[in-house]
Amino acid sequence: MSLLTLVTEPWDDYGLIDSGHGRKLERFGRFRFIRPEPQAMWAPASLSWEADGDFIPASDEDGGGRWQLSRDVSRGGWHVRWEELRFTAQNTPFRHLAFFPDMAPQWAWMRDRTGEDDEVLNLFGYTGVGSLALAGKGAKVTHVDASKKSVEQGKNNAFLSDMSDRPIRWMVDDAVKFAAREVRRERRYDGILLDPPKFGRGPDGEVWRLEEHLAGLIQHCRRLLDERSKYLVLTVYAVRMSALAIGALLEQALGDLGGRVEVGEMAVREEARGLLLPTAIFARWVRD
Repeated sequence: MSLLTLVTEPWDDYGLIDSGHGRKLERFGRFRFIRPEPQAMWAPASLSWEADGDFIPASDEDGGGRWQLSRDVSRGGWHVRWEELRFTAQNTPFRHLAFFPDMAPQWAWMRDRTGEDDEVLNLFGYTGVGSLALAGKGAKVTHVDASKKSVEQGKNNAFLSDMSDRPIRWMVDDAVKFAAREVRRERRYDGILLDPPKFGRGPDGEVWRLEEHLAGLIQHCRRLLDERSKYLVLTVYAVRMSALAIGALLEQALGDLGGRVEVGEMAVREEARGLLLPTAIFARWVRD
């Protein structure tokens, strides 16, 4: 099992400007925002931050809160780019901006291993940026998310990226139930991307709890892979869990396929000083 750190470097439409004292200052396109960040335990490079919005967390630990935004910020969102993709960033009630920039190294890694007409499954696909990144390399993508609103945003992002005609199946469904049905249909995939939340609900009220349900979902995913499959990527946010633990889970479930498992942390490089701000853990299986 290899231990890695995947670093998101700044690009034209995103950057971590500064961080410290439990907060971070980021740029998303033409706007700057301040968000809570418990892992930024150091002092910031500057004690004076100028921003277009600030997320004020609630008193509980469930991730709630509210945005304080300047009147210049478009409440309906604005367009940003990554590589050839164009999609919408927007202030959401859950403190994020409708996409996760620290996934960029994972998108790039999968794109390097994805070929024309590969079948790829994106579970918990959210607003579809990962699906579009793979479709841009010619993959046939099945995008699954329990939120109808998120899936519609994904379709809109496909339109913005001139990819409405790409072979993407947009599915509003519970990830576990969908994967189980695909197993019964004897479907197979060349690659799988999973970005599950700590807690969630399916479209029919199905409850997802990461610690309880992840192992079963990985078993379903194993049955959707075969000797020709190329990769599985699992990312995990906001839990008290080790990358070594989810790596061992993949090694046990996918060990008979050969290949290797890589685990580690995902981080974003701060522009002010080059510090690495950790954001998530990951484990991935790769054929090569």
